[in-house]
Amino acid sequence: MEVVCLDLEGVLVPEIWINFAERTGIEELKATTRDIPDYDVLMKQRLSILDEHNLGMKDIQEVIDDMGPMEGARDFLGWLQANFQVVILSDTFYEFAEPLMRQLDWPTLFCHRLEVNEQGKVANYHLRMKNHKREAVVRFQELNFHTIAAGDSYNDTHMLNQANQGILFKAPDNVINEFPQFPVTNSYEELKAEICKSSPRF
Repeated sequence: MEVVCLDLEGVLVPEIWINFAERTGIEELKATTRDIPDYDVLMKQRLSILDEHNLGMKDIQEVIDDMGPMEGARDFLGWLQANFQVVILSDTFYEFAEPLMRQLDWPTLFCHRLEVNEQGKVANYHLRMKNHKREAVVRFQELNFHTIAAGDSYNDTHMLNQANQGILFKAPDNVINEFPQFPVTNSYEELKAEICKSSPRF
């Protein structure tokens, strides 16, 4: 029994905050967990910037509506779901992810929630639980699933360490250098091959 756990942004879809930063011209919003490993620090910075520039949920959703999965992501995910149990573990928010999940045929997604006030401003965020990616992998392993995980950022590394096999996908050099224990892949074909190599069935 096997389950593959994938990060969402940077693995199947582009980075939402980076796209929003490019649309608005606010460079500070390009920061992700690749740059700031502490997610709480990163989110507080993002919410402060949104408030400073008077930007709300509608502004962000307009950008997301124009985004789509990364090239090849849908086919890769289809192959994966035909061969493995698949769960996407992400630090995004359901309020962001819905249009993208629709384009990926509604895979299972575990992520967080945003608190939006009556004025449509993002007032706060609520984590499902601290370090939920790693904790999900622990629970799958307790259910006797052989667990393979793939991600690209600092916030994925606890999940990758916990998994029976962790794999980096299109990760930046600083993450690759800091975590040399993980195989590095840069295309869906390479990721497929590494997943198969990590599976007792292949």
